[in-house]
Amino acid sequence: MKKVLIIGATGTIGGAVRQTLLNETDDQLTLFARSASRLKTSERETVIAGDVTKNSDLDKAIAGQDVVFVALSGALGRFAQKIVAAMARNHVTRLLFITSMGIYDEIPASIGASGNLSHNSMLRSYREAADIIEGSNLNYTVIRPGWFTGGSVDYEITKKGEPFGGHDVSISSIADFVKDAIADDNYYSHDSVGLNSKSGNSK
Repeated sequence: MKKVLIIGATGTIGGAVRQTLLNETDDQLTLFARSASRLKTSERETVIAGDVTKNSDLDKAIAGQDVVFVALSGALGRFAQKIVAAMARNHVTRLLFITSMGIYDEIPASIGASGNLSHNSMLRSYREAADIIEGSNLNYTVIRPGWFTGGSVDYEITKKGEPFGGHDVSISSIADFVKDAIADDNYYSHDSVGLNSKSGNSK
């Protein structure tokens, strides 16, 4: 059993990871979100309403956790800086952080190179976050999913420096990968991984 903090618990990926952990593990969850009041919790869950840019809110949420999982949108570089610093203050080392495919210009033309950072300035904050995390002393895994789709668990993993394998990935596949990375602290430790569907990779 792990104590897991989900930052961004009301979002699509945060919600999927939450349900997967509740259904398939005995982990104890802390759900962190701005609008946490909308969450109905089970006996294995604690809710904290907070702002990821406030040190006091982060310290309250991170203290005593085994794993921190982050699925946010917006100023990801700033958020990553705050979270990394808070984890260091609270001596929590395992960080799983969702960014995006394309931040290393790793999408080949056959999939759609327009999704790369060099063509899409929207990815700048995602790359900034990854750089901050990779430069930290944490036991991190940066997760770069393709476009979110529905469907069952079916994915392949590419590592940093390898071409991205496909355009899409199911939300359930992302949650499955996160579950495995929470269970094993060495699972793709100090790595940045791309996730894409093994089948149905057409753009």
